[in-house]
Amino acid sequence: MDTKRSYGGLDVFRMIAAFLVVAIHTSPLGTFSAEADFFLTRELARLAVPFFFMVTGHFVLAGWVRGEDRDFGSIRRYLARVAVLYGVSVLLYLPIGIYAGHYWELTFSGALRMLFFDGTFYHLWYFPALLLGILIVSLLGRFCAPGLSLFVSSVLYLIGLLGDSYWGLAQKIPGVSDAYELGFRCFSYTRNGIFLAPLFLVMGALLERGAEKTKPVVNAVGLGVTFALMAAEGFILRHFDFQRHDSMYLLLPFCMFFLYRLLLSWNRKTVGAFRKISMWIYILHPAVIVVVRGCAKAIGVSGIFVDNSLIHYLTVCAGSAAAGLAAVVVQTRLRRKKGYEKDRAWIELDMAALEHNVRTMQAMLPENCKLMPAVKAEAYGHGAVLISRELNRLGVKAFCVASVSEGVQLRKAGVRGEILILGYTHPRQLDLVRRYHLLQAVVDSRYAEELARYGRKLHVHIAVDTGMHRIGIPCSRQEEIERVFQIKNLKVEGIFSHLCVSDSEEAGKEEFTLAQGEAFFQLTDALRGKGYECKRHLIASNGILNYPQFAGDYARAGIILYGVRSAEGDMDRSGAVLRPVMSLKARVASVRELNPGEGAGYGLAFVAKRPARIATITIGYADGLSRLLSGGRGEVLIRGHRAPIAGRVCMDQTLVDVTEIPDVQTGDIAVLIGRSGSEVITAYDMAEAAGTITNEIFTSMGARLTRTVKPAAGKRKAITGADMREKKTAEEPSGEKPQDK
Repeated sequence: MDTKRSYGGLDVFRMIAAFLVVAIHTSPLGTFSAEADFFLTRELARLAVPFFFMVTGHFVLAGWVRGEDRDFGSIRRYLARVAVLYGVSVLLYLPIGIYAGHYWELTFSGALRMLFFDGTFYHLWYFPALLLGILIVSLLGRFCAPGLSLFVSSVLYLIGLLGDSYWGLAQKIPGVSDAYELGFRCFSYTRNGIFLAPLFLVMGALLERGAEKTKPVVNAVGLGVTFALMAAEGFILRHFDFQRHDSMYLLLPFCMFFLYRLLLSWNRKTVGAFRKISMWIYILHPAVIVVVRGCAKAIGVSGIFVDNSLIHYLTVCAGSAAAGLAAVVVQTRLRRKKGYEKDRAWIELDMAALEHNVRTMQAMLPENCKLMPAVKAEAYGHGAVLISRELNRLGVKAFCVASVSEGVQLRKAGVRGEILILGYTHPRQLDLVRRYHLLQAVVDSRYAEELARYGRKLHVHIAVDTGMHRIGIPCSRQEEIERVFQIKNLKVEGIFSHLCVSDSEEAGKEEFTLAQGEAFFQLTDALRGKGYECKRHLIASNGILNYPQFAGDYARAGIILYGVRSAEGDMDRSGAVLRPVMSLKARVASVRELNPGEGAGYGLAFVAKRPARIATITIGYADGLSRLLSGGRGEVLIRGHRAPIAGRVCMDQTLVDVTEIPDVQTGDIAVLIGRSGSEVITAYDMAEAAGTITNEIFTSMGARLTRTVKPAAGKRKAITGADMREKKTAEEPSGEKPQDK
């Protein structure tokens, strides 16, 4: 089973790398020893920027470089964020640059060189290098295998090396120095996005795979040896005065290889705050240097805080860390204000509950059966992008949706892994299926021929009908199914069917389900016997709970992923304790008094039989609150008390009777699904009151409801599927089912 990896080692080194960059620009040991300072700032600190590139390659470009996920949408959004950050940084340092006279004699070509290669301030070169490097690696990944991408980026690095630390050697090669001088008219250094960045971006994209198989001691020894050799390389080059600059060494990629694998093996808890603070330390530290030097000069303490290089460095580090923390706080508050997430009506998602449900289902299934969650219909109203990204984080790498538009939405949001369209896609939209690397269901034989006429290769799963008679080729027609495997333009990667009465204990229903399962596996075994190999999947939510013996390669978890069944009385043989993921909440907009006999709402459907108080809450049927809950059939929770719906549910607002609830005020939270105090309204309660199932309640949630993530109640230990299986095995001898506490 997939387990979640922690990246705490990377997070800790982000902070170390940020302070190493500060060292480059302050020379902490310059007062004491030129050689020691060279070792610190020109060798040890040179690990910092390549590390930043590798982290970006790891988390942004891995799927693209490996050829597993060629959706450029997530890369494009990342480029946009970096460009915005670069623009903010340019504006931040513009006054300082003008004051220092950096721009007074700048030509148009010089401005372009500064903006696109050198950076508008001495440390900002990193941003255009990152942008250009990502574009180059994306181009390589589009047309090259991973090994070739690594080779090409290595060649670029070697070319850059001759214009950097090995400049003295390049000058001795006829014609080569002239070519470099021509290049230096476009960029000041070869440490830019053409030569330095691509190699480390590609390395970051490729290095995680297999890192867990290497012992940390091997990586530690490898790092020690290669860094010692790089240190010797640096001092030799310095001795012979070869260096035009000193950002690139021959041994640097080897050092980074062992360093990154060592950090990956350091499986400590991730520290998200370090990622943000380290970024702001990098951006803000030159401004802090200016402030420290200015303040020290103003109060006459330059001898301590400037002339003493070590104290100067420590002061700048402290100031940069404080400034970085302040920037993160401000950024977080601005995002909260911008979102207005909880001002009207919203869905609150408990991601800890989602993880619990995922691990519980993984424990119920055989180890070779992976989850393929159904995230169709906005993940049953929960929010497809939010849920799918979290599932990606939990190691889930296969999804199913109902339409091509749903699949495209996930790809554009950066969701990785297989995405299967379970339904029909019109031939006019097959370009989208191919462009976004989606899998298409073959709904019948005629549709297979339509797909073939598209003329380009499509990856498909064949639907077979085992008795539901909705879609699929009848499983009795094996030869017809075999012909689909033989169609030139179709690459069959899976075959599936659906159990239609696996939630029922009624007479004959179990026999029907068992017959469906037997027919499906007899067919697929026969196909495999003839060499038609592909993944197979039959069970969905009720199958997971009641017929895990029919688990194939995937289990299409649907409603139970979100912690409920379709109806509370549905059959459940598993004894699994699932946790609801969704809470639905709104605000009290107004509270008013009614005299006996006064009516309220459309049609004056609510009439006060006594002095009453009604509250208007900010949710209605346009948000998914069913009109069938009108007239007191539905309830909400306010201040831990139940308030019946008064009169008719309106499009945007709903009246509730709060006569028995003291002190209800404008701005109070009304809970429609979830807990308030000791009271709970479940999705089952709402579905029963509306005369429907939870699936309809969830999938009716309107688009204008904001989806928010419930903050964690405290630090929690990550639980893997293996942990859950061990717990389940330990409990089985007692014969007791786990209780929901």
